[in-house]
Amino acid sequence: MSSIIGAASDIALVVSAEATILSVVINTQDDSFGNLRHWEGRPVVDFLTEDSVGKFLTAHDAYLSGVGPKKPLELNHSDNAVWQYPVRYTFHRFGHEDAVLLLGRDLRPIAETQQQLVQAQIALEQGYEARREFDARYRVVMANVQEAVVFVSAQTGRVEDANDRAAALLGMKPDTLNGATFATLFSDRSGAELIESMMNATLSEDAGPVKVVSTRTRQSLSLDPIVFRAGGQRILMCRILGDADASELPDTTSGQAAALFRQTSDSVVFIDTRGTVLSVNEAFLDLVGSAHMSDVVGVTLSDYFARGKIDLDVILQNTDKAGQMRAYATKLVNDLGSRVPVELSATLLQDPDSPVIALILRDVSRMEGVRRTDGATALQDPGHNVMDLVGSSTLKDIVAETTDVVEKMCIETAVTLTNNNRVAAAEMLGLSRQSLYVKLRKYGLLAKD
Repeated sequence: MSSIIGAASDIALVVSAEATILSVVINTQDDSFGNLRHWEGRPVVDFLTEDSVGKFLTAHDAYLSGVGPKKPLELNHSDNAVWQYPVRYTFHRFGHEDAVLLLGRDLRPIAETQQQLVQAQIALEQGYEARREFDARYRVVMANVQEAVVFVSAQTGRVEDANDRAAALLGMKPDTLNGATFATLFSDRSGAELIESMMNATLSEDAGPVKVVSTRTRQSLSLDPIVFRAGGQRILMCRILGDADASELPDTTSGQAAALFRQTSDSVVFIDTRGTVLSVNEAFLDLVGSAHMSDVVGVTLSDYFARGKIDLDVILQNTDKAGQMRAYATKLVNDLGSRVPVELSATLLQDPDSPVIALILRDVSRMEGVRRTDGATALQDPGHNVMDLVGSSTLKDIVAETTDVVEKMCIETAVTLTNNNRVAAAEMLGLSRQSLYVKLRKYGLLAKD
């Protein structure tokens, strides 16, 4: 009988009506429990952690009253505080005098697997953070480079991305330029001819720039292309060269920027590189509850942050390294002591004599209320990351790409955690074995060791 019980469970306890251990049976195939003979003749509670004592006594009393637990009971064992391990027990009638047979299943392998999943999730989050960092660097370069730059797909001939300088040079708006057929922007070239000419220019060291004429501005331009491969396709990065004087637009932004600073509903703050407030708009005064501009100017901005100098140091360090920082969430403390959640972006305005950092702060207290009611807080960061793709790809391409990437990473993680045990990986992912093999073949993982 002991052999049968030992084979059917990892550990089995025979407990009397007084909650005393009468017998201990260990699975002969598992030696991780050690010798537990000293448990016999002693109360069960002597070998349970504090949080498990009450659970066991409640379940045992219900068993003695004739209503045994219908669900397995998870208990944490301890032995003189030297080691602890979780076991899932089921209650079974055994013999007479209200004795109970507890058949236990060791939960340590499951706990170890969960820990591995947590570590895998942390690794994925680090990968997402690295991707966001590279994307931020790319956006900063595109926004601040003085040359007109356009990225064109060699397969489709469409503009994948372009900076504002290129849009101005071609006489278009940035949002309409992205996704447009590149050849239609020039009046003297067909689609296939233009792509072929740019590809030939990248292959020959002696070939000069490709000469074109803009359809909108009628200006003669030169395309200096470089080809590279990304995402399984060839991309042409083209520098557009033209007459600098002809491409300059009238500078009317100074007055517009001043009007925006005064009238915008978002709070705008200018600080120096030490964090001292230089100027603010009326929206910031309303946000912090100050009556006069003199109450704020000359004060360090850390006085208004809930985390004080910690938030200020984050802003100063990131703007010093990257020049910009966006979507940073924190809280402001107003003059009445209330905390207001805000989301801010910061930009370093380069000036050889006195560099200034401009901050835009937005009150997100109402948005946080919406996130709390619909439970979408966990999707906040990934959502920003996906929304950055809008405009450069179609909705169908964005959904397909992100779905395939997540699915592939999950399958790779499951196969790694199970040491390439396909049956266990399929069970972990909730897939049939046949479905898992189809997806392994789809992502080229079938022969992966």
